[in-house]
Amino acid sequence: MKKCLLGWAIVFALPVIGVAAYKTVVHSFESKPVDKTISFAVYKENNYRAKAYDCTYAQIHISLEKVRGANRTIVWDTTFDSKLLKQYPSIENALYRKITVEKVVDKKEHLEIKYLIIYNSKGSILQMQNGSFITDSCGRLSIGV
Repeated sequence: MKKCLLGWAIVFALPVIGVAAYKTVVHSFESKPVDKTISFAVYKENNYRAKAYDCTYAQIHISLEKVRGANRTIVWDTTFDSKLLKQYPSIENALYRKITVEKVVDKKEHLEIKYLIIYNSKGSILQMQNGSFITDSCGRLSIGV
């Protein structure tokens, strides 16, 4: 009789233990949304004192995208107006911005920041594009003009 009761206890206990173990394993692989902070600095890399730069302007466009598989969503976007290269601050006085993107699912999504610098010197246009993956919760990007 004791063997029979022990057998029935095992039959009923195994599914309960199995469900509990399954839920624990499934929850350990789920990603919880986290907030990611990206900071960037815009500054001039040279002093641009030469006469050749007297009529040279730069405009900067920066966008931040949340990427999940093939889907891309722009979460932040800005354009710095065109101004003379000489007017951009030095690295010591750089323009700093800090952006926080909420609810990024770490194992399924990542952030990408892209920027485009458009130089205009007396009608001659040069465009330079660059970008970066944000891999941790606190990304940094320096943009030198």
